[in-house]
Amino acid sequence: MPPSSHDQNFKNLILDYPRQALEFFAPAEAQGIDDSVRITPIRQEQLKERLGDRFHELDVPLLVEWPDGRREALLFVLEEESDPARFSIHRLAIYCASLAETCKTDRVVPVVIFLRSGTRIRKRLELGGEHTSYLRFHYIACVLADTPADDWLDSPNLVARLNLPNMNWPRDKKIEVYAQAIRGLLTLEPSIEKRLKYMDFVDIYSALDDNERRLYAECYPQENRNMAGLTERLLTQGRQQGMAQGIQQGMQQGELAMLTRQLSRRFGPLDARTVERLQNASSAELERWADNILDARTLDEVFAAH
Repeated sequence: MPPSSHDQNFKNLILDYPRQALEFFAPAEAQGIDDSVRITPIRQEQLKERLGDRFHELDVPLLVEWPDGRREALLFVLEEESDPARFSIHRLAIYCASLAETCKTDRVVPVVIFLRSGTRIRKRLELGGEHTSYLRFHYIACVLADTPADDWLDSPNLVARLNLPNMNWPRDKKIEVYAQAIRGLLTLEPSIEKRLKYMDFVDIYSALDDNERRLYAECYPQENRNMAGLTERLLTQGRQQGMAQGIQQGMQQGELAMLTRQLSRRFGPLDARTVERLQNASSAELERWADNILDARTLDEVFAAH
């Protein structure tokens, strides 16, 4: 899996389910965030000091606002870190300060989601001299590999259920963990498209082998049938879309061939520029030019707007 894949997976997850993501990854700060709250993804990329610097293009800053004014807006900065050894608390502090300045707020909540645990994950930063500390910075660390899966097996939070495979569980519970993640997806997500989308998320982080998939099908036949039905629906939709696109493309190719033949008979061999224009035209443009050819006295009049 490419290094950016985890970032993209979690970025999609957070943007599709922002409230539930905040409730799971930052529970203390997320208290009071209900359905009335407005959550808006904001500009993610900060300007770099040097072109070689790594910047947080795949982090997800979320602005949380209470329309009734009962609480001041909060800016959550969520960063996924696949490899704890790559994490830099200094870089995170700089990024949060820069984002706070850009958004003109000091109410910033930094959250880092670690896929794996690490003994050297730095949780706090303190800058100062011998007598005084001038800067103290820390963040919310959600280490998925240290989170007990048993605590979330029946959770109504979909983000938690989808992340069950990333949590800490005994090896003999792998099938159960996978099943509870899929069951959560099927019961908590009504959208067929998102079920299909996040079935991939669960599969990626569960990584069942053929034998484990066979055991899952035997132990959880209902969920397995539901999954098979979703997969078949996806294939059917793909075939239907492909057929429709093929028919449309075929009709457009026929229109192009007919118009090219008519223009050549009327005005002689077509130059390369005209051929390219025809080949890049939309179906609506081909239809309009075919109508124009009836009254046009020159090639330019065929392409003229009427």
